[in-house]
Amino acid sequence: MDEALTLAQLVERQSRIPGVAERELLRFVAIDEGGGYSVRSMSHRSLWDRARRIASALARAGIGEGDRFAIMMENHPEFVEAMVASAIVGSVFVPIDPRARGIKLRYLLAASECRGVVTADYCVASLADAVAGTRVEWVWSVDGCAAAPAPAGFVPFETVVGEADPEAAPPIRGDHLDKTMRMMFTSGTTGDPKAIVGSYRRFWHRGHGLPALFGIRPDDVMYTGLSLTHGNAQNQSLAVALYSGIPLVVSRRFTKSRLWQVIADFGCTTMTALGGMYAAIYAEPPGPLDGKTPLRLITGSGMHRDLWQPFRERFKVDILEFYATAEGGMVVNPPGVGPVGSVGRPVEGFVARIVRDDDSECAPMEHGEIVFRHGDGRPVRVEYHGNPEASSAKTRGGWLRTGDIGYRDRDGWLYFVCRKGQEIRRNGEFISASFIEKELAEHPNVADVYVYGIAAANAAAGEKDIVAAVVLRNRDDWRPDEMFGYLAQRVERNAVPGFIQLLDEIPKTASEKPVERRLSELLRTSPGSVHPRP
Repeated sequence: MDEALTLAQLVERQSRIPGVAERELLRFVAIDEGGGYSVRSMSHRSLWDRARRIASALARAGIGEGDRFAIMMENHPEFVEAMVASAIVGSVFVPIDPRARGIKLRYLLAASECRGVVTADYCVASLADAVAGTRVEWVWSVDGCAAAPAPAGFVPFETVVGEADPEAAPPIRGDHLDKTMRMMFTSGTTGDPKAIVGSYRRFWHRGHGLPALFGIRPDDVMYTGLSLTHGNAQNQSLAVALYSGIPLVVSRRFTKSRLWQVIADFGCTTMTALGGMYAAIYAEPPGPLDGKTPLRLITGSGMHRDLWQPFRERFKVDILEFYATAEGGMVVNPPGVGPVGSVGRPVEGFVARIVRDDDSECAPMEHGEIVFRHGDGRPVRVEYHGNPEASSAKTRGGWLRTGDIGYRDRDGWLYFVCRKGQEIRRNGEFISASFIEKELAEHPNVADVYVYGIAAANAAAGEKDIVAAVVLRNRDDWRPDEMFGYLAQRVERNAVPGFIQLLDEIPKTASEKPVERRLSELLRTSPGSVHPRP
């Protein structure tokens, strides 16, 4: 849809158009305990009807313009319904990773000043411990409250919604593109998460503009297993489905072992992926569906150069690589256009540079920080809720400071390297973590892998040792000397990790990004899981 509409305006209008209102738009897929599917479909009409009922319940709970409530759940249909309901009453929704616990969860609720939470039963216990001292007045839980008796203010979601009168829903108050739609927290991989204030305009811009930019066609069926609490699933998948009418299949949660089966069964032709997902998918044993599904295109960020060709050839898909931040800026490398490994060139309207610490521009191939600015010279603006100092620092000098390290080749193509401070330099040379990950992902006993650096003892300043965090398929079949020997035959001597860290799972953010800070903590607190190179 070309017309610029807020979320509620869009869904309301589409719900009244014959031939459009009842067309299946979203399909939510969960895998039950028996391995079968639990599926719920959603059209603009059904979405609007449910959203009005939820909006009525929100209004009755005293939620109005500018008030904030959290949505803390996996990818349930109620997530999207609550988003639209928020747009009706003019409130601001705050997506929170359902895995958040304890002090972090309390911080997220308090920092965003949420008055309520729409959640699911598996989050109730952690919320019961975290809401004390916050502004949270109520918690509505999908599938019940998972506690007997439920804490005060904790009510089953369907009880609240079932008692609501949709005719009592207020008129649309999220009626201007520059009103605040949501506050989305940064991943917090390097410090306390910050709440990014986002408008309806940006959501519309992504939904309207990305299909042409990414090559997504009207006859495609999109797929995402990324959490709707993260900007990628919201902007690159959900917004596109809502504003462009391209169907979207949404998994309750990402599952690499069933990925290709879901894609085949639901006829998906495009999907989104990020960072650690690629290595995890590639580490799965070869299967009968490899390269045999309808999937034609993966749009993603974080495909390692060394994995690019093997991944594309094994699964018979085109890869569109892009780089963007939650705060703004984007570069894109369409399939077959830019060099393998590049994240692309800036999209129309943005300028990107690679700069040193003193803001001077780096030479080609020289590593520096990636920064963005509007092409017309306007300064980039970022607002972190309640944190003007961080907002100002993020846009110092009118440039968006990404905090990411990259470089530009001699033809102007950009490459992402790592987060600032996470570079691995060993014996004077930079080590490719991605190449080590690719080789380990091909080991038959490796289910998941992430390679990172730690400060090296008795080494020059800035030098690091290498840690390979590994999830095994079978610990009974594990021998450290065998895995180190396997690597020694496949990577340069200087790139063989100093340590292999065995884990039951690699801690990741809602965007499937490994949390390096948490891995380093586990390295110190669980020495029994760490195996040094012989």
